[in-house]
Amino acid sequence: MKIKVGVSNRHIHLTEDAYRLLFEKNLTKKSDLSQPGQFSSEEVLTIEANGKKIDNVRIVGPFRKYNQVEISRRDARFLGINPPVRKSGDLKDACDIIISNEQGRYKLKDCCIIANRHVHISNSYAKELRLKDNDEVKIVIPKDKGGIVKAFIKTSDDAVLELHIDTDDANAFNLNTGDEVELIL
Repeated sequence: MKIKVGVSNRHIHLTEDAYRLLFEKNLTKKSDLSQPGQFSSEEVLTIEANGKKIDNVRIVGPFRKYNQVEISRRDARFLGINPPVRKSGDLKDACDIIISNEQGRYKLKDCCIIANRHVHISNSYAKELRLKDNDEVKIVIPKDKGGIVKAFIKTSDDAVLELHIDTDDANAFNLNTGDEVELIL
């Protein structure tokens, strides 16, 4: 089964309380993302660790019930940290990181991860395919630097079918947002 790819760059999910520590204005939508209700915002922050900084890291809305900073392994090496590869929301052993802007600096505890590969799929379509949340599937990447990788299923009521990978995976397999890969059931 062919599915589209969504390449995910480093980004930040915040609680409204954490957001208000660094911004006086409301979160401003820049553009919708592929998953319903998700959007990239106009607001960006700097992330910091061990005296190293990465500027212009976009905040993704809407607000969440937890703070989470998603980076690539390359980013982690640059910052001198070793975040775990985790599913979104699984912050066990996650790294601390500082977020900042011209209004201030704030240390987020246990929030920085490298997001695992995952396939967004609606609950109804997952049921039709006999898949459930957190099932592991294989993805065939039919590119000149292709291969086979594992990803997990992430279900929600209104999900758009799409493989989400980070920039490291995209670069390794010569993939871009909108490319097609094959989901093996």
